Amino acid sequence: MAKFQIDYEALDADENKKEGIPYEEFLEWIETLVFSFFAVILVLTFIVRQVNVDGSSMVPTLEDGDKLIVWHIGYQPKRGDIVVMDSDGLKKPIVKRIIAAGGDTIDIDFVSGAVTVNGTVLQEDYINDLTKLDEGGQNYPVTVPSGYYFVMGDNRMNSKDSRSSEVGLISREEIMGQVKFRLWPASRFGGVE
Repeated sequence: MAKFQIDYEALDADENKKEGIPYEEFLEWIETLVFSFFAVILVLTFIVRQVNVDGSSMVPTLEDGDKLIVWHIGYQPKRGDIVVMDSDGLKKPIVKRIIAAGGDTIDIDFVSGAVTVNGTVLQEDYINDLTKLDEGGQNYPVTVPSGYYFVMGDNRMNSKDSRSSEVGLISREEIMGQVKFRLWPASRFGGVE
């Protein structure tokens, strides 16, 4: 007479397959989801941030409600960059463009609207209107101290920026990162310059 052995583990595995997703595969999915969640949190904490534009100070480059991706790990601010900074005076993060950095001398002719950095008039194709509003926060010309930045919005007649005593010169520590990408609205999705 032949002896038959029953492989109970194989029977259990067959039962799991018949019922749907095997238990081990289910655990792998859970593990992948948990890992992905923490990876996204780490990226959003240490590499990039998502920021919403609040107001019209950067029109026409950025508009109220735009959703932006801001790069901050290893970022070194430079003239022309659009940055997000934590403004103590306005008690909220703001988005502006760096016009002058530490060691630069900036002058503004509020009659002609010309902005001069180190004796050279800036060619500012990105602005909405000329710089004819003086908010009384600076005595021009201004030499920006090392470690600080002079920032302005692209909508010069409607922007609280370094011209205002509420914002003033921005320290390196206040800059959260550079605006790199617009997520929303979908019609303007893409890189920001």
